[in-house]
Amino acid sequence: MADADPAALQAAGALISVGRIGRAHGLDGSFYVTQPRERVLGGAVALIVDGAEVAIVRHDGTPSRPILRLAGVGSREAIERLRGTDLWMRRADAPPLEQDEWYAEDLIGCRVVDGEVAVGVVAKLLPYPSCDLLEVQRPMAGAKALWVPLISDAVRTVDLEAQLIDVNLAFLGEDA
Repeated sequence: MADADPAALQAAGALISVGRIGRAHGLDGSFYVTQPRERVLGGAVALIVDGAEVAIVRHDGTPSRPILRLAGVGSREAIERLRGTDLWMRRADAPPLEQDEWYAEDLIGCRVVDGEVAVGVVAKLLPYPSCDLLEVQRPMAGAKALWVPLISDAVRTVDLEAQLIDVNLAFLGEDA
């Protein structure tokens, strides 16, 4: 196990979230992963948990409902103490992205526009069953967040270098 400072690594963009420790599965320290990032988690051999890099010694279940066991965690009680803990992976260990794919972490903080009209800034990405949603915080005081589904009708372009996402407010039922 190698120690890591997850806050510093996350701030530097070196870590990506892959889920959370869920309820125990059996007595040997295995657990369900909640909110799994299926494609990224599928090839993981080690995760960062509470600041330590830990090897995965069991990877079962299905992509949408994975079951893991981590080295050094050998009981149901140990998992219950860790329940709800975030699971992280080094970005360098993640599978390569396809064209028009992004990590949620890369979209956070991007400016959102509709053409020339400023809309807001991405606060977070929410995984939903049908598609992920961008939560866009608007600059006006008291304005509600805008939810933007990551589908081609709603999102025209994503430019990570410019940290800019162009959306179609008319499709979203919003006025520009």
